[in-house]
Amino acid sequence: MLTLITFLPILGMIVVLLLPKDKTRVIQTTAVIVTGLQVLLAILIWMTFDTTKAGINEIATMQFVERIPWIVIPETPWFGAIRIDYFMGIDGLSMPMVLLTALITFLATFASFSVKKSLKGYFAMFLLLDAGMMGVFCSLDLFLFYVFWEVMLLPMYFLIGIWGGPRREYAAIKFFLYTLAGSVLLLLVMIGLYFSTVDPGTGLHTFNMIAMMDPANVTQGIFATVGSTARMLAFIGLFIGFAIKVPIFPFHTWLPDAHVEAPTAISVILAGVLLKMGTYGLLRISFPIFPEMTLYFQIPMMVLGFVNIVYGALCAMAQTDFKKLIAYSSVSHMGYVLLGMAALNVQGMTGAVFQMFNHGTITAMLFLLVGVLYDRAHTRGLNEFGGVYNKMPVYSFLTVIAFFAAIGLPSMSGFVSEAFVFLGAFQVSKLWTILSTLGIVLGAGYMLWTFQRVFMGTLPEKWEPVLTDVNGRELFTLIPLAVIILALGLYPSPALNWMSTSLGHLVDLVNGSAGQVMISAF
Repeated sequence: MLTLITFLPILGMIVVLLLPKDKTRVIQTTAVIVTGLQVLLAILIWMTFDTTKAGINEIATMQFVERIPWIVIPETPWFGAIRIDYFMGIDGLSMPMVLLTALITFLATFASFSVKKSLKGYFAMFLLLDAGMMGVFCSLDLFLFYVFWEVMLLPMYFLIGIWGGPRREYAAIKFFLYTLAGSVLLLLVMIGLYFSTVDPGTGLHTFNMIAMMDPANVTQGIFATVGSTARMLAFIGLFIGFAIKVPIFPFHTWLPDAHVEAPTAISVILAGVLLKMGTYGLLRISFPIFPEMTLYFQIPMMVLGFVNIVYGALCAMAQTDFKKLIAYSSVSHMGYVLLGMAALNVQGMTGAVFQMFNHGTITAMLFLLVGVLYDRAHTRGLNEFGGVYNKMPVYSFLTVIAFFAAIGLPSMSGFVSEAFVFLGAFQVSKLWTILSTLGIVLGAGYMLWTFQRVFMGTLPEKWEPVLTDVNGRELFTLIPLAVIILALGLYPSPALNWMSTSLGHLVDLVNGSAGQVMISAF
């Protein structure tokens, strides 16, 4: 099942490449069918998912597991024997991300219909990116994880660099260099972990992430000594590598440029899915493999969460470009995720992962709404509008839902996740939690100010013949997100049940006796 949902877009990419480039409608339909089937598979996974199984560091409770030998090299004088498995599986941490990836990619396919240039190449890159993202969330082998991590780098570079705005090349190169720097750090730690971990079944070094989470298997190499400087540097290296993707201050500067220059659909994927891969990597790899370092850096991570929340909100408040404002609001909202993760308790961790899912749907909706306005007016300047409500009432109503969800208004999904984040963080550090609540006030400030500038007042005459309300295709992409935001805000229990068992187990793993003993080594 996981192989099918991951590689289905690759099959779609091959079909698209075989089609004549002038068959625009067929290419678009192929992409819709492929991503639509992916949604159906994700729903099937969700419906058959067992919420009582923890996963995290137990193969027996991982679900939809697929494991076969992938790269097998017999004994050699220089390296010894090598065995790398194609190892996939999901738990309560990854299942919401699989569902989110399938949904956002499907909706972004429709938003891609406005792309006119080199459509065949665009959708080929789009589907390759889809496969890379899905593979990251399904991999349980670090080598396989890294392959998928890198696979998505190239299509994103081209999607921004070829189909982006006027400064697309600058934005694409900046994104590529930042992400590549993070990948190098990830690669170095990955090699160190390989030579430090022995698979108890084969007696060989392994990239098996679950084996790496058991200290009994990490007995050789530079990471074998608990609390060592090498493990601290490895944790920091991994943190920076994933922090670039989140992005966490001060590694965030690539994000506004990438968002502003990327086509609408790619901005949707960037905010909806790609940013989650950084926090997912921290939870899947850094926290369980280096639990003592996670405890050691708990408060610094909370401080960084606070900085992201307030700094991102202040930057958003200063923007006059609609898309850039949403980009900086993403920096702020991903700070909530980091704050909840750093709490290292069930409430905070649940709030963090739920916030990852909610931010994916809310921000995707916001970028789609910005795209609707840009398609008509060809500008995103906030000060150029006014009175849009008079001309686009349905669009304005949908924007109100997205804005209020981003603010974290009760009855919206964002409220539930942020409340859990603060509940968890408050138990660890009252100071940084109270300071972080400034983000709520600032968020309400820049969102309401934006609504006032764009939607209230009198519509400038130049927009009278240009602005038309949302059409059927746009409604098709916006309505599902609005329904999810409201549904999870009013009744979040089913979604929280997806993740609670796994996240409780992850919290126990990090805070458990092993972690407590390890931290005494400092």
